[in-house]
Amino acid sequence: MKQKMMRMSLAMSVSMSFVLSLIGNLSSGRFTVPVFIRSFLISLVIGLVLGFFVPIRKISDYLLEKTNTSPGTLKGRCIASVVSALVYTPLMTFVMVYMAYSQAVAHGAKPDFGKMLLRSECISILASFILSFVITPVYSRLIFGTDPKR
Repeated sequence: MKQKMMRMSLAMSVSMSFVLSLIGNLSSGRFTVPVFIRSFLISLVIGLVLGFFVPIRKISDYLLEKTNTSPGTLKGRCIASVVSALVYTPLMTFVMVYMAYSQAVAHGAKPDFGKMLLRSECISILASFILSFVITPVYSRLIFGTDPKR
């Protein structure tokens, strides 16, 4: 079971990193392949560390139990997706925004870091929630061979 949980963390980390890096680079207005690859790899490392060390499923299960919600229901999937989005997204987004901010400042720009971060966090958390809501049941079936209702 531990190996399957690690595969799930890997799958989620790759997906979240890819999508968030793509969205971040596209929303910056200056998409380049090298910057995308660099941000994807950095996000992937962050995602893997979070996925392997933060017990996302345990947190989700705890919240489902506390809210008396069944896994796999619409409400249950929303709760699990919020947990996933809030675990993966804030740190990944902060690091990516900080990198973009540092690069902009190095080139003489003076962007407002707070505005950049807030805008990016909102977009990223929404995208992460939607992605998690859609792909978690798919990965669950593929990796665990079960219905996401557990």
